[in-house]
Amino acid sequence: MKIIEDARAPNPRRVRVFLAEKNIQIEYEQLDITEFDHKKPGFSEMNPLQRVPVLALDDGTAISESIAICRYFEELHPEPPLMGAGPEGKARTEMWQRRMELNLLHPVAQTFRHLHPAMKELEQPQVAAWGEANRPRVLNMLRLLNKELSGRPFIAGDEFTIADITAMVAVDFMKPAKIERGDDLPSLDRWYGEVSSRPSARA
Repeated sequence: MKIIEDARAPNPRRVRVFLAEKNIQIEYEQLDITEFDHKKPGFSEMNPLQRVPVLALDDGTAISESIAICRYFEELHPEPPLMGAGPEGKARTEMWQRRMELNLLHPVAQTFRHLHPAMKELEQPQVAAWGEANRPRVLNMLRLLNKELSGRPFIAGDEFTIADITAMVAVDFMKPAKIERGDDLPSLDRWYGEVSSRPSARA
């Protein structure tokens, strides 16, 4: 069993942080997306969408999509629960995970992919107007998060979950995307200080 990734990308980092929280050790194989390794036949056969990471199981099964990989390990190692506990907790965690993925990480990624010069060859075509259009979406979500986090320690409730992992990775990805977080977000700052100081954040 191994995970094939480019460790520089945000989605593989989500999986690494998740596994670090569960203290799961696994083999990693690196590829270089700037060299178009993800478009070569061997990897494309594993994931026709040509995206990292991919979990390659010993029987030849390939599982792609970061949250699907995390779900696989959550089922194998349910403690600590990072995808919620009980019907309500699991539903709430899934709700906030989706919100963080679609309304924070995705627009940060779109800003980076459509504006950063390093992505010129990878993102065809680069549409600068689309990149700029996503900046306010990121900032709007941060303001909503700041409000939500004024009433609870973590994004989905009282416990650290996959929603916090996705949001932390998104906030960190804002730096290469050149999106300024802005001031007067005290609850968000408190949350970020706590989650980014966890040992898993360095995975």
